[in-house]
Amino acid sequence: MSKVAIIRSGFIGRAWAITFARAGHKVALWDTDPTASQKAIDFIAEILSELAANTLLGALGPEAMLENITPETDLAAALDGAEYVQENAPETLEVKIALFEKLDKLASKDAILASSSSAILPSLFTEKLPGRHRCLVVHPINPPYLVPAAEVVPAPWTAPDVVERARDFLVGAGQAPIVMKRELDGFIMNRMQGALLEEAFRLVADGYASTEDVDVGIREGLALRWAFMGPFETIDLNAPGGVRDYVERYQGIYEKIFPQMQRRVDWAGDVLKTVEGERRTHVAKEDLGKRLAWRDRRLMALVAHKRAADKKIGK
Repeated sequence: MSKVAIIRSGFIGRAWAITFARAGHKVALWDTDPTASQKAIDFIAEILSELAANTLLGALGPEAMLENITPETDLAAALDGAEYVQENAPETLEVKIALFEKLDKLASKDAILASSSSAILPSLFTEKLPGRHRCLVVHPINPPYLVPAAEVVPAPWTAPDVVERARDFLVGAGQAPIVMKRELDGFIMNRMQGALLEEAFRLVADGYASTEDVDVGIREGLALRWAFMGPFETIDLNAPGGVRDYVERYQGIYEKIFPQMQRRVDWAGDVLKTVEGERRTHVAKEDLGKRLAWRDRRLMALVAHKRAADKKIGK
């Protein structure tokens, strides 16, 4: 058990707090807003019983887990003794630069400094830091206490042992780290998701399908396999002779349609009226919060099912 400092305690920060406290770590929550950390703890307290009901609190009960989380109003106090620091400030480069300067000065020299940034390359806000070797991005797929995958993205100067330590720390907290060999715009998940969204917007904009039909294709089709297999394992099992057999059989299909994919549709253009209009027929704007809670409950049930299936059927 070690101490973790969560820097900024909004949506992502509070989700990380659950993740690390559940693993038995002592978590210090700090935010520029002195009331934000307590609000985060109040939110966490509200959902603990549901997490426990889905066996998603590990060996800890709700009360024991909540005792692992402490709000701090002083940044130095939050960082004192922390072996791992997770920063969750807004996606603004200037904010990241200023905050990491403080973290590098105040945190223990051996502490890992990780950012939850989903788009900013770690090299852009760590280059001038004396301790830049211990800085990297650990980008969660929100919420990390339900979705274990997290991207570990080193800057060119991040020490290899820091990358390995961050990976091991995440594994110990029940996460599934995706370790990148070097930084790249969009990392891995946004690039994969972006490719799918580009095609989804094209299909709707060009009048081939409705938003709901595209969503059905994913949730009732591809995602059923993707819930427990990645794309490479999927194609490896989709041809009798494995991945080479699949490529020999089907590459021509994708080669033919690829040129049609080399055109962007402006997501904010006319197609947005269609996409938003169709989405609002399914969920009214004022009900998005309720639907978000529904999403998280479904994720809890899915994670619980996957863990049970891993034990019964095997990974």
